Amino acid sequence: MPEQVPRPIADWRVKIFADGADLESMLKLYANPLIKGFTTNPTLMRKAGLTDYEAFARAVVKAIPDRPISFEVFADDFPTMERQARTIAGWGANVNVKIPITNTRGESAAPLIAKLSAAGIVLNVTAILTLDQVRNVAEALAPATRAIVSVFAGRVADTGVDPVPLMAEALSILRPRPKAELLWASPRELLNIIQADAIGCPIITVTSDVLAKLGLIGKDLAAYSLETVAMFHRDAEAAGYKIDTAAALVSA
Repeated sequence: MPEQVPRPIADWRVKIFADGADLESMLKLYANPLIKGFTTNPTLMRKAGLTDYEAFARAVVKAIPDRPISFEVFADDFPTMERQARTIAGWGANVNVKIPITNTRGESAAPLIAKLSAAGIVLNVTAILTLDQVRNVAEALAPATRAIVSVFAGRVADTGVDPVPLMAEALSILRPRPKAELLWASPRELLNIIQADAIGCPIITVTSDVLAKLGLIGKDLAAYSLETVAMFHRDAEAAGYKIDTAAALVSA
């Protein structure tokens, strides 16, 4: 059976959003027309060593004013979450406000989502892993307001479940909300971009380590095999590994 060759990048329909929290790296990706937007979250910011959430966000919006950027609320009670959301929305016209699907007590954010969406705030509803959650969001979103619905397909895959059928069903659920775009979140490998594009998922967030592999698209597999063999040989020599083969010669 011949190997399947993915479509050329120029033919992809899926929009790639870069996921990270380092301004220098974000600016490098901003220069790449393939990157259509940016996402971040408090965990990524903490890993990047950031201590001033708002200062970082405002610096990003100033440097990248014309592509969507998602910043997340971090309160755990809905009244404070709402105030944070309205503040974040005021940081720039290209800002999407990330609202988690629940708080840490498992209480649904759907009422808050409905209130903010009805007010015209562009949301990115995040941390979704089930189709019931997708349905709840679809019902809560105002039809006239743009939104992103982030389903963590990578985390679904981490549990041993194929995320592709789930993501395809999520697309069907969101069809009555044409202004709500499904986002394939937490991809684990380059193949996930191909999968997202194949099912018609509008957006995928991609980390820098996965983006670095874009040059492998369409690579000849025989040539890639030879490069792999050469890598093993080179590293073994560089490490100075040795095997005493004298005993083998005697027994032969």
